[in-house]
Amino acid sequence: MTTTSVTGTGSGSPLSSLINQPAPTTTGNTVLGENDFLTLLTTQMQNQDPTQPMDNTQMVAQLAQFSSLQETTNLANAFQSFQSTFSVTQMAGFIGKSVTVDTSNGGQNNGSLISGTVGKIEVQNGQPYFTMTDANGNVISDSNGNPALFTPSQIVTVG
Repeated sequence: MTTTSVTGTGSGSPLSSLINQPAPTTTGNTVLGENDFLTLLTTQMQNQDPTQPMDNTQMVAQLAQFSSLQETTNLANAFQSFQSTFSVTQMAGFIGKSVTVDTSNGGQNNGSLISGTVGKIEVQNGQPYFTMTDANGNVISDSNGNPALFTPSQIVTVG
């Protein structure tokens, strides 16, 4: 991110208007995060008027907002990790059970209901997927001959 200058320390300054936005803020293809906040704060401090330095209370308030942003980000990451772990643990309970999946929403085998027994659970990008075997014990495959991967949201019946 390139910043040419940021001036002003009042409530109408460019930095305070960015700080008061929910974080991270997405504008186009750019996401403002912790590093951008520090860059803006540093730039503001470097470009302040020496005869009217930044108010200490405002600087403390901005640092407190940064701390809040950082903790919110950490909490969101921890929750995402918990959610992923919970999904995998929940899917482990389906191993060996008969399920029917609906593949009509962009799934495999041209959009149909497929029944089988849940075989193995795989995790890709934090999301659980499972394979199934048919009534003969053969792994259900996709059109390329690879084991078909199904998501928990595709399950329509269990048992």
